[in-house]
Amino acid sequence: MTRTDRLSPKDERHPRVVLIAHDARKEEMAEWSAFNRGTLAKCVIYATATTGRSVAEKLDLPITMLLSGPLGGDAQVGAMIAERKVDVVIFFWDPLSPQPHDVDVKALLRLAVLYDVPIACNRRSADMLISSPLFMDQEYHQANRASR
Repeated sequence: MTRTDRLSPKDERHPRVVLIAHDARKEEMAEWSAFNRGTLAKCVIYATATTGRSVAEKLDLPITMLLSGPLGGDAQVGAMIAERKVDVVIFFWDPLSPQPHDVDVKALLRLAVLYDVPIACNRRSADMLISSPLFMDQEYHQANRASR
């Protein structure tokens, strides 16, 4: 289900996290998500379609599904970043495989940097990001949303 409506009050009280993984990294993303289920349960989770299905198999949590990455999901995430609807992106991308939607991937990464949205591109950086005290700090996220 694609959701592009305004944020509900629940979305404003919880970190809004996007999960994306290239094909070679989907299982790793599902394992990482299962390991961090307790923290992710306190978040609003969005995921590109195929990644979302992989993660949903390991978690019993609500996930808003976006389009598949190559079919526009990466562009959707980029738009959500620009619209200030994302607090954190966990994007396990595969640097060794060519991607047909590489332009969208680069645009997403550029927008995350431009709008100061933290993005973790591998398991260790995702571990450090989700274990930071700032990850669940709503005042921090609210102030950052207002400043963008």
